[in-house]
Amino acid sequence: MVQINFSPENKSFHIINMSGEDLLTPGTELQELKFNGFLDWFISVTDPRVHWKYQPTYVISQIVYLLGGLATLIHAFARGGRLPWLWLGILIHGFTVECLCYISPDVDNFWHSQTFIIFFGRRFPLHIMMLYSCFIYNSFIAVSKMKLPSWAEPFAVGLGAVLIDIPYDIVSVRFAHWFWHDTDPNIYDRHYWVPWNSYYFHAAFAASFAFWFNFLRRKLCQSNGKWLTGKSFGRELAATVFAGVLGPFGGILLFIPIYHPLHDGYKIHSEVTFFIIFTIFLLITWTGDRTPKTDDFAKNYKQKVHWATLLLCGHLVIHYLTFLSMPIFFNPENEVATGVKETIGPCDEYTSIMTVSGKALPKRKYLCPTDYDEKYFDWSCLPGKKPPSNGARWYTACGVPLENRAEYIVIISLISVLALGVFYNLHFRSFGDDVFTVKDSGEQGLKKLSKKKKT
Repeated sequence: MVQINFSPENKSFHIINMSGEDLLTPGTELQELKFNGFLDWFISVTDPRVHWKYQPTYVISQIVYLLGGLATLIHAFARGGRLPWLWLGILIHGFTVECLCYISPDVDNFWHSQTFIIFFGRRFPLHIMMLYSCFIYNSFIAVSKMKLPSWAEPFAVGLGAVLIDIPYDIVSVRFAHWFWHDTDPNIYDRHYWVPWNSYYFHAAFAASFAFWFNFLRRKLCQSNGKWLTGKSFGRELAATVFAGVLGPFGGILLFIPIYHPLHDGYKIHSEVTFFIIFTIFLLITWTGDRTPKTDDFAKNYKQKVHWATLLLCGHLVIHYLTFLSMPIFFNPENEVATGVKETIGPCDEYTSIMTVSGKALPKRKYLCPTDYDEKYFDWSCLPGKKPPSNGARWYTACGVPLENRAEYIVIISLISVLALGVFYNLHFRSFGDDVFTVKDSGEQGLKKLSKKKKT
């Protein structure tokens, strides 16, 4: 267990009066978050050694995702074409998603632990910007090698993103890398303390981004191939920006026909609604994969692997091994997270959230420190195991031991083996890396050919 030297003097301060290390000292409580100007609110940089002292697994996770962001960026520029635009679009998409969550009270239901580089009032860690690339870019590149029809590809991208996300979600929350709102009805149903809607979210939002990225390219950009850049830089930029911004809104729309009527109206568990959308995505993907490929490339292709693909595969291996090693070699009870979280307050005050379906659902206004259902943290590392005071927004939460370490190891191992099979077949037993250089054929090519003949 981490040893804490607690002093009642650091019970309530403004951020402006405290150093970064003081803020991360276990036992620190803040009821007001005031900043020393815009720059102090915009970005905070602290000594990584302080974070390693209190949350070593979180530092490891951050490094892995920063490396993943770099690996995907190198791949994008090494392959060229529209792949750098894809990387930028995903960055815009992730930025838009996170900002919407912090701005809108109805979806402001999670809080990242503090990191050595963090933005926007200590809410938006740097590595989260790269996380979306690690999930969506990796999935998009692998799925592209299936040469699915345009109506099927986005759904496969969504499934791939979830496959990459699962070990991260399960392990990270258990090691106090972030905290969920205790009573928000949209995230109340859990799987290893992960909301089922987190998986639904990643599938829906990744699929939406993939749809908009491909659709806007076809409508706005004049290019000879799906992954070849068009003649106009401005059109490529516009298509990319709009795809990044529209992606979250398309993802929200995918919650309306399934999740909200079944969950909000009929009280159906979120596990069921997730597996409904999972089944739909899987059937569409499988149907698309069974559709015959009749273009010249599909008939005459040779399996080729670009060196940059090995970079992506290497990072995927690191990703899965990282989250497998945490329950093997580390103990969540040694993780102590001090930072912005759900505000502590009275247990009997309630408020409501408005869903996109127009229904108001109740939730507690504050985190009740003596009656909460989040078994991945407690107050055991604090003096006398005393919870934070009412009104605290910045406080310490303590990781707790794994109930069954072997179970976590088995479930992450299973997901890792599944991912190994999926991504191996996509990268090395599908159409190969030449899909990113092929020119349009089939229906799209015939349309362009007919236009040339008419002229």
